[in-house]
Amino acid sequence: RSVSFDDATGQFTVTSHDLVNNQTSSEEFDFVVVASGHFSVPDVPHYPGFEKFLGRILHAHDFRDAVEFSGKDVLIIGASYSAEDIGSQCHKYGARTVTCTARSGPMGFDWPDSWAEVPILTHVDGKTVHFADGGSKDVDAIILCTGYKHHFPFLPDELRLESRNRLWVSGLYKGVAWEANPRLLYLGMQDQYYTYNMFDAQAWWARDVVLGRIELPSAAEMAADSAAWLEREEALVTAYEEIDFQGDYTQELVDATDYPDFDIPEVNRMFKQWKDDKKADIMNYRDKGFRSTLTGTMAPVHHTPWMEAMDDSMATYLLDEAPEGGG
Repeated sequence: RSVSFDDATGQFTVTSHDLVNNQTSSEEFDFVVVASGHFSVPDVPHYPGFEKFLGRILHAHDFRDAVEFSGKDVLIIGASYSAEDIGSQCHKYGARTVTCTARSGPMGFDWPDSWAEVPILTHVDGKTVHFADGGSKDVDAIILCTGYKHHFPFLPDELRLESRNRLWVSGLYKGVAWEANPRLLYLGMQDQYYTYNMFDAQAWWARDVVLGRIELPSAAEMAADSAAWLEREEALVTAYEEIDFQGDYTQELVDATDYPDFDIPEVNRMFKQWKDDKKADIMNYRDKGFRSTLTGTMAPVHHTPWMEAMDDSMATYLLDEAPEGGG
């Protein structure tokens, strides 16, 4: 429910609520680790006319089944991974058209003929959506692929991280320790190419801070280190540069602890290949396989090409061969 810090004792008070027994209790801690993620609270924009839209509006967070949009005209707001994936699924399962609009401009892939990228949405009138270039289109559904918020209502202002989704989050030494009070440690707050390896490496580093194996420098030194990373992040231009940036960051955490080393340059190469595959064929790149950097095992090609795999069940996905009648 809440976390507070007492400067006099140097301890946190954590108050929690047991929902099963409806009981509230408080405990004291020397360190607090925030590992609740930042992909659970949708960032929901508002456009004039939303409240009177005659179709359905939902956030990617609530998207479950593209079959719902079969035969419909779908507007997607956003231009990142959720927009790519949800738009592709809607197309695959028979949406009549998919239209993408975003502030950042078009994604630039070679989309199917029924897919269009248009300037930013300005307003909605009934079922008609209007764009900044004066164009308009009637749609049946609007899907908001607009990201998520860093949301920590249990933290007071002086401890609460607030940031847009980015590769380097200001205020966190080594991307983990809250510089204003480094007894507070955040895990997984960055935008991500690396996921679980990076989270694990962060957890190893946080563990060593708690155990005293890593001695934190002065506040000025922490701020200077973070500023150098931030300056590098702000100069990034290409996806390749972003991948190398996060690879270097993860390597630094690995080198600082006893986290098992792994082939980060090869992981970087695979991320770049994945980017190239999407650019070459956005609707079929999912059919590619990659080799494990740990075991050397090559992932088998799936029994059914993604565009033909209409049964999304786990049981069918895990079959060694395509089921009779197709996937």
